[in-house]
Amino acid sequence: MKKINIVAIASTFLIYSCGDHPKQKNPLGEPDVIAVKTAPLSSYTVPGTIHASGLVSTENEANYAFKIGGVISRVFVEEGQFFRKGQVLATLNVTEIAAGLAQSDLGVVKAQRDYDRAINLYRDSVFTLEQLQNTRTALDLARKSKEAVAFNERYAKIYAASDGFVTKKIASEGEVVAGGMPVLLTNSTVANGSYILKVGVTDLEWSAINVGQSAKVSLDGYIGQQFDATVSKKLRSADREIGSFQVELRLKLDKVTPPVGMFGKAEIATDSDGNAVIIPYSSLVEADGDKGFIYTTVGSDKVKKIPVHILRFENKRVYLRDRLEGIVQIVVSNSAFLNEQSIIKIIK
Repeated sequence: MKKINIVAIASTFLIYSCGDHPKQKNPLGEPDVIAVKTAPLSSYTVPGTIHASGLVSTENEANYAFKIGGVISRVFVEEGQFFRKGQVLATLNVTEIAAGLAQSDLGVVKAQRDYDRAINLYRDSVFTLEQLQNTRTALDLARKSKEAVAFNERYAKIYAASDGFVTKKIASEGEVVAGGMPVLLTNSTVANGSYILKVGVTDLEWSAINVGQSAKVSLDGYIGQQFDATVSKKLRSADREIGSFQVELRLKLDKVTPPVGMFGKAEIATDSDGNAVIIPYSSLVEADGDKGFIYTTVGSDKVKKIPVHILRFENKRVYLRDRLEGIVQIVVSNSAFLNEQSIIKIIK
């Protein structure tokens, strides 16, 4: 009997513990009040400035190679070393080439001797005209063959086509290379006027940029310095690897010579000045890509959620595409804690 009573008491307690209970309410019976700060919304005249980044390079890049294959005899420059136009950069071992040139000389001498003998025999009516013409053709072929070998012999050396510097040394002395295989990767320079910054921009930015527009460039290797630049070229196709459009800025570096590949940031001034709405970064909520939300006040204690489209971020400010007509005040603090049912208290 006692066992039955214990089970009944336990069941009653379990049913009571699982039952609904009234939820606790605010002791005063009122919703929480969230203190916020507000700021007036206004538009500003914003200069049409495009921010982009890229790497330093030069206008002309060259991959030097030998025309013919062979064994590299000497490489006279190292990576990072400057050179002058006409300077010998590398040579092949010319033992095989010299032998080929000597062989072609002997071939020309023999063909000339055969032709001279054919002329005498033709005069004596021993050779026919066809035989004479054949020896003449053999002589011409031997001479052309010698010219080809001599041409290849001249290109057993690599000469600098312009002033520049070596960015990468691919092959070294003693290596066997094939004809046309790059040996040295170089960038040409004309004083400092050939340095450029290649930056990637979006479709809309590309259309807003024109050749000749001015820009300001800062390089990571020269902290605190800013260099003038101008837009020198707009490439007509997108980069296949990153998908952005490439724009080249010609740098005015004075006496500075940055290495190729240094990272730089550019501010390109365009002609598309106009009015834009600027809001504090703290007022933006639920930002996703170019979309987000802000809160505006309704009366003295309510808020309304407004969708906005983001143009760009700059430091602690956000540029909007929207004009936000009819909105006077926006919430600039504690926006993350709000919803459209919130009760607010505006503080200064």
